[in-house]
This record gives sequence, C-alpha cells and structure tokens, in this order.
Amino acid sequence: MKPKGGLVLFVVFLTAATLYMAFLGARSSWQYYLTAEECLEKRAELQGARVRVSGVVAPGTLQLGALQRSARFAFVTDAGTLKVEYSGGRLPDNLREGTQVVVEGRLEGGERLQADKLLTRCASKYESKAKRASDEKPVERVAEEGNGRWQ
Repeated sequence: MKPKGGLVLFVVFLTAATLYMAFLGARSSWQYYLTAEECLEKRAELQGARVRVSGVVAPGTLQLGALQRSARFAFVTDAGTLKVEYSGGRLPDNLREGTQVVVEGRLEGGERLQADKLLTRCASKYESKAKRASDEKPVERVAEEGNGRWQ
C-alpha cells in the first residue's frame, strides 16, 4: 500500500507543477491591449510601464532599419501622436503604412513607446488586390541601425 500512495502523491505534485507552469506561461498572452488614443489619454499613469497598444501606422511615418530589424512609425489619434520605436528582431513582411499593428513595450516620455514586440493584424487579406496595390506607398528605408532617436 505504501508504494501506491507515494506514486499517487508524486503524480498529483507533477500535475500541479505542470498546470502552474502552463498558467505562468499563458498569463502574459491574456493581457488586453489599449488603443493608441487610450494610451495617450492615460500617459501620466502609464509612464514607464509595460503596455500593449493597438493602432494604425500613420501615412508618411514608417521608417525601416537595415536588414528589417528595426522600425519607427507613429500612431496619430485625436489625443495626439504616439511615436513607436521598435527593435526586437525581424519585422513582419506585411508591415506597411495604414496597417493595423499591436506593439508591446515601455512608454517613455509619455508620447514614445519603446517596443520589443510587434504584430501586424491581417484585415487587408479580405480586401481586393487592386485596392491594396493602390493603397501601398513607398517606405523610407533608414541606411543603418541606430541613427538617432525621435525627439
């Protein structure tokens, strides 16, 4: 009887530890995002905090770094302009002006988000190819990485 009790206790402990680790791993993905406008409206209380923000890349603001490993762009809203600086790895292929994106990082200076995660949202796949082609604009490419920050 004694060996069965120890085995049951071990299985219960192993199951509990596995569930706890799964909970910790999934917890960060449960975080909801703010819109760019909400982020700007709450900038005082979010200063220095890690946030997840959704917005549309404003026309004329997208600059891609060398090797597509960094980008700068802005979300323009009625509450103001939120400048985003991303450096965290390879950029999504469908990152363009007018694209909806979700970025995650630290809010610095109240109007600048230093992002290390960037996801594009795929609403454009439901539009006609002719409409997408007419909406695409050339993107300014920055010659080298780290050539200054937005003021």
